[in-house]
Amino acid sequence: MNWVELSYLLPLIVIGSGAVILMLLSPIEKISMERFSLLTFIFIFVALLCDLYYFGVLYTSFPLKHIFSKMLISDSYSVYFDALLLSGALVTILVGMHYFQTKRKFKKEFFSLFLFSVFGMMLLVHANELLTAFIALEIASLSLYVMVGFQKYDTRRVEASYQYLVLGSLSGVFFLLGSALIYAGVGTTILGDIGKEVDMLMGKDISLVVIGGTFLLVTFLFKISAFPFQNWTIDVYDGAPLPVTAFMAATFKVAIFGFILRIMLVDLDPIREIWDELFFVIITATLLYGSFLAVIQRSLKRMLAASSIVHTGYILIAFVSIGVVGESASSSVIYYLVAYFLSSMGAFGLISYITADDHVRVTYEDFRGFAHVHPYMAAMLSIFMLSLAGLPGTIGFVGKFYIFTGAIEAGNTILAVFGVTATFISIYYYFKLIALMYFYPTAEMEDIPPLKGIAPLVIGFIAFAVIWGGIGNTFVAYFPGIDFLIDTARLSYMSLFIK
Repeated sequence: MNWVELSYLLPLIVIGSGAVILMLLSPIEKISMERFSLLTFIFIFVALLCDLYYFGVLYTSFPLKHIFSKMLISDSYSVYFDALLLSGALVTILVGMHYFQTKRKFKKEFFSLFLFSVFGMMLLVHANELLTAFIALEIASLSLYVMVGFQKYDTRRVEASYQYLVLGSLSGVFFLLGSALIYAGVGTTILGDIGKEVDMLMGKDISLVVIGGTFLLVTFLFKISAFPFQNWTIDVYDGAPLPVTAFMAATFKVAIFGFILRIMLVDLDPIREIWDELFFVIITATLLYGSFLAVIQRSLKRMLAASSIVHTGYILIAFVSIGVVGESASSSVIYYLVAYFLSSMGAFGLISYITADDHVRVTYEDFRGFAHVHPYMAAMLSIFMLSLAGLPGTIGFVGKFYIFTGAIEAGNTILAVFGVTATFISIYYYFKLIALMYFYPTAEMEDIPPLKGIAPLVIGFIAFAVIWGGIGNTFVAYFPGIDFLIDTARLSYMSLFIK
């Protein structure tokens, strides 16, 4: 056995083993919820350390090829996305500890499901074969279905879980059917080999591949909440427990983009232009309809859920620019995923900390004068809102700058205009919260916990990262900033084309 190749999959092995171990330990009553959350943290932290060993190294490998054939791949690209997924899982556990302690009806099995979902997402970005990707997607999705409705005493949870289960299962059918059609068209489901066969068939009838690829895109658009498959998003995000909502909004979306970018850049690149006009309509509708949904919301949680649809539109703008400016557009997608991950995880995490008991819906009005009572929390929440809105000095601004300039370079100026328009609209619903916190008299918010424990420190670190991602190396030379993130994103892109 090649131990070097095995080490490439070590983060995946650690998370998978941790999920099984926690599942076996869950019936033991002597182990408390706090210890289970600590064990979960340890497994994720160890996996992240293993992943960071290869972070920033340019390589591509098919680990244990004699066992898995070419179904699994490990490269700089998968290492980059593994780091994002594990960081998201780590932040979710740390920020959610206060929530889990308050919600005593949570059971220990939740943490096993959580690790299984992380395992599925990591397997998805390592998948080099369509059926392997389908299995990984289902592992992650099934775990999330249960996690959404885990608190079954709350009818909102059950309703959200059922809705997500039905629609998510339907989208999985499209993925499976698309894989079957691609296999019928080219005779393989291995990524890379599909691309070679498509190149050889150019000029001939490749309708099966086109239809199969379209079905894969339907699954992709559903999972990332793009128009017209976004209707589930607000209800499911609102009904799910807050830590689960944060995990879905930020981390799961990263995993989906991780796989779809791989297949579109490597295998379906010769026929990607077929979908350009379709994507133009989808992006425009996603930005405008998502903005409309965000504007009319009164619940802060539902507003953030609706705004996640708009951010999907921003990422898709860069996605369609890949055909003209491949490296810079792909890097901007990966960079913006980091920007949105930090901003949304911080926002959802802070709201989760503020209102651990979310039977009462947190509305805009609940935050009247919040800055006068809890200035530090208000400052952090303002930073996340500014970043989501794309204001200069935040990582969100840099991410949107790269996306819009890349779109203009690729000739998609109209999409850039729609993106800028959606950004101006977003100023209303993001700044509305900031204005209420700072310029209005104090409202009564019950049981706001004081700043203590690990969660406020983690949220504060995320707020610092959001600012640092915006100012880069301006104040401290040679300290990792914007250039570091862009360089590692480009490195991960380059690894996709190492033969």
